[in-house]
Amino acid sequence: MKIALIGATGNVGQRVIDEALSRGHEVTALARSADKLDPREGLKPLAFDLTEEESAPAAIAGHDCAVLSVRFNGLDFEQVLRVIRNSGVPRVLIVGGAASLEAEPGKQLIDQPGFPDEIKTEAEPARQALNRLYEVKDIDWTFLSPSVFFGPGERTGKFRLGKDALLTAEDGKSHISYEDYAVALLDEIEKPQHSRERFTVGY
Repeated sequence: MKIALIGATGNVGQRVIDEALSRGHEVTALARSADKLDPREGLKPLAFDLTEEESAPAAIAGHDCAVLSVRFNGLDFEQVLRVIRNSGVPRVLIVGGAASLEAEPGKQLIDQPGFPDEIKTEAEPARQALNRLYEVKDIDWTFLSPSVFFGPGERTGKFRLGKDALLTAEDGKSHISYEDYAVALLDEIEKPQHSRERFTVGY
């Protein structure tokens, strides 16, 4: 498959590249500083600015799907939707946040007492983006939320999937590595199970 990866130089983006290439996919790595990426077979780095509505769609066009892996704080999500629509790409997968997951039925993490204000600056725009997606009927989207603790680690290939409820491991911790998150994302790209849905991954 041909995958357009928006935000390719970020922590998640680099793991998505590794996982996609290991499975034989072709990746167009889109980022403002795409030249930082090492050339590899199957990888095409391309300088890209998501805010350039005239040129951005052309960079995404012709791919089987797009992956959006960027910060939500300061992101004009309506503009993102326009770029996706104008590109004609048939599907988009979005690297989401954990704060909109439910700690208990009907109660999202971000609304719980003591949720850190410094995290809300990114978490609230991510939640609003998800809420907006639920209204979108003309784009085939999928929003993948990680667990609470999300960072570098191992690629184990062993994890659980959920929908809107926070996943917690037997040790009481909600966590997933960047590497295993990338596995779950590529699994969804190859065998779509969550069209116009949010799902989550955790140990």
